[in-house]
Amino acid sequence: MKKFAVVLSGSGVFDGAEIHEATLTLYAIMKNGGKYEIFAPDIDQHHVINHITGEEMKEKRNVLVESARIARGEIKALRNFNANDFDAIIFPGGFGVAKNLSSFAFDGADCSVNQDVERVILDMVKALKPIGALCISPAVIAKVLEGAELTIGNDKATAETVEKMGAIHKTTTHGEVVVDEGYKLVTTPCYMLDATILHIADGANNVVKTMMKMI
Repeated sequence: MKKFAVVLSGSGVFDGAEIHEATLTLYAIMKNGGKYEIFAPDIDQHHVINHITGEEMKEKRNVLVESARIARGEIKALRNFNANDFDAIIFPGGFGVAKNLSSFAFDGADCSVNQDVERVILDMVKALKPIGALCISPAVIAKVLEGAELTIGNDKATAETVEKMGAIHKTTTHGEVVVDEGYKLVTTPCYMLDATILHIADGANNVVKTMMKMI
């Protein structure tokens, strides 16, 4: 049974992991005969958003603690990730990727990436193991892996930004995946498009199926 590491960035689309993408990724892994462990960095969120009003709230939350809501408490700090223990790693999307795992939401092509996030990506590349990224997560991959071929869908401004970081962007629509054979990287746009939860299920499943074939 192939083992996936799933990296979350909080809980909730506007300040953490996109819950549909996270949950359907977990489902896709098990549906395709795999198993998973969930990780998140033990850091403060950039900020906390009221998901009804879209306004910032005057409180602090921890990315690991919030991600544990999705993981039902079964989660580990990302600093404890060891590439030798896994066959693949996958990053669901959500603004938390661009705000907590990196500064992409604020700095664009000049963004920084959380040290643990960068380390686990590079460790998996060195180990020749597949990496999956949904929605906005490929933007973080673009910063870490120079020249990676990937997709964030069809948003022109975001595509231009990842290309400034040296990535090769491919325009895609619902459920489509882009594969970079060199990096063993598989990406799909999910909610970077005007998607339904059915589209998200298709995208997550197609990424996981493709990664399974690469293991």
